[in-house]
Order: sequence, then C-alpha cells, then structure tokens
Amino acid sequence: MLDIPVLLIFIVFVALIFDFTNGAHDCANAIATVVSTKVISPRIAVFMAAVLNLVGALLGTEVASTLGKGIVNTDVVMGSQILVLAALIGAIAWNLLTWYYGLPSSSSHALIGGLIGAAVTHAGFSSLNSASIVHKILLPMVFSPLAGFAVSYLVMIGLMLIFSRVNRRTVNKNFKKLQIVSAAFMATSHGFNDAQKTMGVIALALFLFHKIDVIYVPLWVKLSCALAMALGTALGGWKIIKTMGHRIFKLEPIHGFAAETSAAMVITGASLFGAPVSTTHTITACIFGVGSTKRLSAVRWEIAANLAVAWVITIPAAGTIAGLSYLLLEFLQSAR
Repeated sequence: MLDIPVLLIFIVFVALIFDFTNGAHDCANAIATVVSTKVISPRIAVFMAAVLNLVGALLGTEVASTLGKGIVNTDVVMGSQILVLAALIGAIAWNLLTWYYGLPSSSSHALIGGLIGAAVTHAGFSSLNSASIVHKILLPMVFSPLAGFAVSYLVMIGLMLIFSRVNRRTVNKNFKKLQIVSAAFMATSHGFNDAQKTMGVIALALFLFHKIDVIYVPLWVKLSCALAMALGTALGGWKIIKTMGHRIFKLEPIHGFAAETSAAMVITGASLFGAPVSTTHTITACIFGVGSTKRLSAVRWEIAANLAVAWVITIPAAGTIAGLSYLLLEFLQSAR
C-alpha cells in the first residue's frame, strides 16, 4: 500500500485547482482577439484553446524547473511541508479576486508571489534564490511585455507595408483564416509556459515530502496539470476576454494575427529559456503595440494604467496573502 500523506494529497489537489483557475483566468490570452474579431465563435475558440493548452503543457519542463528550484532554496525550506500550500492559497485568492473584477492580471506572478511570500515568512529572505529570481523572474517580467509591444509594433508595420495596396476587405478576409493559425500558436505557447508552473510547484511539494530525491516532473504530474488547465480553459474567462478583445483597441483580423503571433513568439522563447513570464501581460502589450501603429489615440491608455497597477501589485499582494496563510497554517499545525 502506498504511503502518501494526506497533506500531500491535499496540496496536489489545491495545485490542480490553481491550474484550473489559471486556465479559466488566462484562456483569454489565447482567444480574446480571435473572438473579438468574430473569426470563429466563442465556443469553438474555447474548445481549440483547451485542446492546444493541453498539447502545449506536454512540450517541456524548463519553466517547471525554475518554479521548482529556482525561486526558493530547497535546503532552507526542506522542513516546511505547508509552504507550498500557503503559496497556492495566496495565488488562488489573488486569481479569484482579479477574475471577479475582470482584470487580466498574471496568474504566473501570483504563483511566484505566493512562493516568495510563504518562503520569506518561513525562513526570511535567505530562503530565496536571489540570483535566479533576478535573471529568470524579474528581468523577464519586465522585458517580456516590452518585447511583446516592440515585436507586435514591428510585425504590424511590416504587414501594413506589405498589404498597403491591397483592398482592406480582401486583407481582412484572408487574415480571418490566418488568425485561426495564430490563435492556435498562442494557445499552444500558453500551455507550454503556464501549465509548467504548476508542475514545478507539485514537484517541489513531492521533494519536500521526500517522495522524489531531486526535483523533476513525473509523467503523472504533467498529464494532471495539462488536463486541469485544459478544463479551466474550457470554462473560459469571459470578463477578461471583454477587456482584452474590446476595451483596449478595436481589433480587425490582421491586428489579431499580428498580436497573437508576436505574443506566441515571445512566450515560446521565454519558455525555452525557462522563464515563467506572464502570458497575460505579454499578449496585452502586443495588443497595445498593434493598436499604436494606427494612431496613439486609437488605444485606450487608461486601460493600460489599470493593467500596470495590477502588474506592479500582483507579486506583493499574492505574497502577503500567502505569508498570512502560512502563519495561519503553522498555528493550526501547532495546535493539533
């Protein structure tokens, strides 16, 4: 009979709930533009995103490795089996709060903030892998939206030059078909980056419970996380789709293609590097970049201000919730 602690089973279950909320919260990253341009129906778009999120989740483990051992020093936190649970509570709470208000904040940053907050509460700042956090978390966090904006701006300028003499209706008709391809690319890249984050957290939990000797991602963890994210994506995040697909900039199929393709390229590159970037912030920045090629006034920059606030406060907010959760769990554990 397998000797699996009940707490570990519960932590894995909560991690999969986070993965589910991640899919529901972030499915808009892949399908907001293709839905808003009316290329395909919301139902078909959600189904496509769910399937391709699942496929993307199985493509690698570089990001999972960063989440599992690149944020906290495993030697320092080895004695804390409630750390991962507190981190997940912080991330889920922030995800639900921003989902309720339809704000496309980052599930990735929420999870990272949760891990940092729980680890610091447990053992202070010495529990953090500072060099890895700077190089694989903070720098990509800043540069991925900037890269998304720049790449999408250049891609859109290039498309405008190439098709400057083609009838606008003809261009949009052709890009309706191409946008399905770009949305598929975006959905796959989303699964490639985001699902790995939960894989890394579960791998860390297995390590803390001495169920694996080194941090790696077992096949059952890959399959479970991929399925949970796909189910969450199928549920959808319609409030966030409205924000990204309609409120930032009125998209046409060529704009959607440029934004999705640019975002997918940036996210895939980050995934190969092992950087858990925010797919939400990257695609949002790409939409702003595409919109800016038309004219600056075409973009609703007040939305950008709101998104920037969420961008800045997500890690400390999720970290604070996780830290308080850790203290509560520690009290409950000592009171037993």
